[in-house]
Amino acid sequence: MHELILGSASPRRQELLNKMGFEFRVEVKETEEIVPDSLPAESVAEAIALKKSEAFGNLPEAHTLITADTVVVLEDSILGKPVDTEDALSMLLKLQGNWHVVFTAVVIRTNKQTISFTDSARVHILPMTEEEIKNYLRKDQPFDKAGSYGVQDWLGINFIDAMEGSFFTVMGLPTARLFAELKKLLGQ
Repeated sequence: MHELILGSASPRRQELLNKMGFEFRVEVKETEEIVPDSLPAESVAEAIALKKSEAFGNLPEAHTLITADTVVVLEDSILGKPVDTEDALSMLLKLQGNWHVVFTAVVIRTNKQTISFTDSARVHILPMTEEEIKNYLRKDQPFDKAGSYGVQDWLGINFIDAMEGSFFTVMGLPTARLFAELKKLLGQ
C-alpha cells in the first residue's frame, strides 16, 4: 500500500488534494521560509517548497510526499504572507487596480526520486476602496495567504476580473499538473 503525505497545513491544499480523489495524511515540519535575496522571484516558491520537502529527511519505501509554496509577485517584489493587518492592507493597496503574477511550486518526492515544478498565473484585481479592503481583512482574515488574499474569498469573487492561467494555481495547488505527475509516479 502506498502512503501519500501532504506536507502542508493549508486547508485549501488539503481540500483540493481531497477533491482530486487522493487519500492522504497531513504532516507538517517546521521550515524557515528564507531564501537568498539574489534568487529570481519566479524561483522563490520552488526553493521554499524544496526546503519544506527536505525537512522530512529520508522517506520510507512506498511513501510519497507533496510539499508546495505560493508567492505573489508585483513588479519584481515578492508579497508573502502578511505579518499583521497593516502589512496586509499595504499589500492589497498595491495589488488593487493592477496585474500581478502568482507562482505556485510543488515538490513530489519518494525515497527514489524528486519531481518539482512551478506553475504561474497572471491575476488582475479591480480598484478597491481602502474601506472595502479593511472590511475584507476583518471578515476573511487572509493572514495565512500570500499577497493577503484568497482567490476563492470575497475579494476574489468580487474584484478579480481577469486571470491568465489556472484558478487552482492561484488558490495554492496546480491540480491538473499535480494529477498528471502523480498518475505517472504512482502508475495509475
